Amino acid sequence: MKPVYMINGFLESGKTEFITFTLDQPYFQIKGKTLIILCEEGENEYDEKLLAKSKAVVELIEEEEDFTASKLIELEKKHKPERIIIEYNGMWNFKNVKLPWHWKIEQQITTIDGSTFPMYYTNMRSLLAEMVRKSEMIIFNRCDGIEDLNVYKRNIKAVNPSADVIFEDSNGEIDEIFEEDLPYDLNQEIIELDNQGYGIWYLDSMDHLERYIGKKLQFVAMVLKPEDFPEGYFVPGRMAMTCCADDMAFLGYACEFAGAGALKQKEWVKVTATVAKEYWEDYKGEGPVLHAISVEKTKAPKDEVISFV
Repeated sequence: MKPVYMINGFLESGKTEFITFTLDQPYFQIKGKTLIILCEEGENEYDEKLLAKSKAVVELIEEEEDFTASKLIELEKKHKPERIIIEYNGMWNFKNVKLPWHWKIEQQITTIDGSTFPMYYTNMRSLLAEMVRKSEMIIFNRCDGIEDLNVYKRNIKAVNPSADVIFEDSNGEIDEIFEEDLPYDLNQEIIELDNQGYGIWYLDSMDHLERYIGKKLQFVAMVLKPEDFPEGYFVPGRMAMTCCADDMAFLGYACEFAGAGALKQKEWVKVTATVAKEYWEDYKGEGPVLHAISVEKTKAPKDEVISFV
């Protein structure tokens, strides 16, 4: 299989700078040729000396209709590379990518200009979502002076909860501390989560579970009872619109409750529970597990679907 590294993002988002930085690292000085497939030309160009040093060659594909498996195989035969880096055009829909069968994406990274993210998120959300959905790493650069980085992170995590989100300013990587921006008080005896609060808690607990261990939460949720769940457990959660009306996900964590067997699928309940960090097979490791103090039947909320928009 031919290893492929997919670097995507909109024009001037820092793709070329990221690839240039990677080529110049000692760990990348490895045997064999690297083929860089460039799908758009920005202001920055690849330095010829660096390309020679890293044994890399650049091929330009300017039109989306030319980005075909047959064209890619043609370039592979021409250069016989050991590895391939694709600097993908952010205006091309990532859904349409068709690589040769023997090419395997080893890593996918999305670069985003923090200063223009709100514009792209507002006007080109579907394209952005396709880029982000399968990326292991999202790099926000040019974040100097931006105060809404917590919002940026939530927007990304809503589409791809497992992605690593990195923020950088002119001094390098930013160590984000967003606890003060949470829309609820972590010091309350019972943390009450409204629609917005539930979504933020769900995403924040993935990265900062330590904030919630031992805390009591209260929220309205829909009951989900997976067939393979052990007795005495269910999943209280909410449907969420992560990108658009056609892109829905159920957000919830396992909850221990002695009366789980009597709960009905999709009924609405008010849950008061304590948060713990425990091993759970579906998590493939440790993660949030709720221990219910009470589960009471209740009416469906006015807005049944929460939104990260």
